[in-house]
This record gives sequence, C-alpha cells and structure tokens, in this order.
Amino acid sequence: MTTAATVYRNGALAALLCAGLPACRAQGFPLPGGVSSWHGFERHDFELEGRQAILVRPRQAAPGKPWIWRARFWGHEPQTDLALLEEGFHVAYMDVAGLYGAPRALELWDRFHAFATQTLGLHPKPALECMSRGGLIAYRWASRNPERVACIYADAPVCDFRSWPRGKSPGDWQACLDAYGLSAAEALEYAGNPIDALAPLAECGVPLLHVCGADDTVVPVADNTAVLEQRYRELGGTIDVILKPGIGHHPHSLPDPTPIVRFVLRHTREAGRHRAYRLRGNLAGCGARFRQEGRGRIVFLGGSITQMEGYRPRVMRMLEERFPRTRFDFVN
Repeated sequence: MTTAATVYRNGALAALLCAGLPACRAQGFPLPGGVSSWHGFERHDFELEGRQAILVRPRQAAPGKPWIWRARFWGHEPQTDLALLEEGFHVAYMDVAGLYGAPRALELWDRFHAFATQTLGLHPKPALECMSRGGLIAYRWASRNPERVACIYADAPVCDFRSWPRGKSPGDWQACLDAYGLSAAEALEYAGNPIDALAPLAECGVPLLHVCGADDTVVPVADNTAVLEQRYRELGGTIDVILKPGIGHHPHSLPDPTPIVRFVLRHTREAGRHRAYRLRGNLAGCGARFRQEGRGRIVFLGGSITQMEGYRPRVMRMLEERFPRTRFDFVN
C-alpha cells in the first residue's frame, strides 16, 4: 500500500489507512491522497477504482453525517455546496466523465457509495446534486438505488440523451453510444433514460427539485425537465421546478441558493438535532423492499379500525394491486 495514491478496489476498504495524514486519521477518515483547503474547508483528493474522488469535510459534522453527492463539474457554482458545508454536510464527488451514466458509471458510483457509507460512516441516503449531463448518472443511479437517495437537486439536467448530446455535440454523441454499446438506431429506441426510469423513485417517495433556465437551448426544458416533471407527477411523485426567465443553459444554480438549501435540509436533516425524538419520515423504504424481495409482512394494530371492514381491507387490496408480484402476510 502506498501512502499517496492507494487505489481502493472490490470493497476491501475498511482496513486501509494512509500514512502522513494525521488530521485525516484523527477524524476517523482512512483517506489516502492529498489534503488541501477548499473555500476554507478541509478537502481530500484521492483515487477510487482509478477515478478521481473528492471529499470535503465540514468543520463539525451534523448529526447522522449527512452529505451531498455532486455529479459532474466539481466546483462550478459552489454556493449550494458551501452553504451545506456550513450546515454540517460533507460534500463528495466522483469523476465519471465520458461515461454519460452508462452501466460502468453506475458500477463506479456503487463502489463510491459503499466506500462513503461503510468506510467513512456517512449517512446511507445522500442528497444528489447534478448539473447538465450529470443528470444522466444521478438519475440512472438513483433509479437503481431509490432506497439510498434522500432527494435530488437537478440543475438544467440532461434527462434524455436523445436531446443532448444527440444533435448538439457529435463527439459526445459518439462517445455516449460507445459507452452504452448502442448503435444510433438502437439509441433512439433506448428505454433507460432518466425520463423512462422514474417509477422506482416515485414508489420510494424521493423528492425532486429542478432549477432550469427557461430559454435553455442546449438542454431544452421541453425535452427534458418538462417531460420528467409530467411523468413523475403522473406516478405520484413530488417535484418542484424553478424556472429562471430569460436564462439559457448558464449560469447554473441561483445567486442566492437558499431555496435549494432549504429543499435539501428539509429532506435530509436529522429531526433529533433539537428534539428528544427522531421522526421516521415515511414508509418509502417498504416499497423498495417489497419490490426487491417479493414479500412483506403488514401488521395492523388497533381496535375497531382493524376489525371493521373499512381501512384494513382497503389497505390490503391497495398493496396487493400496487405490488402484484409481492407475497404479503397480513397480521391483524
């Protein structure tokens, strides 16, 4: 094991500890690589699966060690990241450039999530932050791992690679086809874009926030966010959209990131910080478990409400209709 450029592989992470980083070790972060300052916060640069990775630490971590995971364009319009660092969030990044959310990118993000949560002890459900083409990896990974996502903040995101890079950037379009192993004709029929993979997110109740320039011609709202918004609402999902009049693809974010920060805090912050109890939140994780394991146990507690032919049988029917492939054990 080297002291400056160790590569983590195949989940063998917990035992690795770098030399020469006393501040890192003292805080319980077994990170190799360099340590520097980023806007006054401690930044760690390291390599994971042969890809650049970055973790910026808050001065004091908030309860539960929440974090925001940026997809693409590290450091661009950082106002949201900086505000969340002040709130005790970690900010993380893994470079998957040139993969356009293809299966290899999903595998790399799986590795990073395992590293961040199992080795560093960060919260199992980060907030995702994606700008422009970062929407492809963020949404495709979230759709495959909805139970691991607290919320998604998407900024002028690409939600369909047939909108961008197709017809906009020939070099990127060919690279995208190569990454997915598709021909141009196959790509036109591809059904795995973010706009096509929203059902798991809706079932798990993942809230979304999009910030877009109303006059964006690079990643047009009509072909991306508007389609995703309509489909997500039809699936019962929650999404807010902030349109910036007269703005194109740039600048990203908002000069005052308060609406974005409030959105992230609302869906991530530990309720126990100022209370003697912690709210569970919702039952969104049950949907993921029902879908993945094909079974579930539902227990009804109460008096007349469980005995009458009212809510109990209606809930049973609703669950059986919504999850037809799940075998339920109902306990009254």
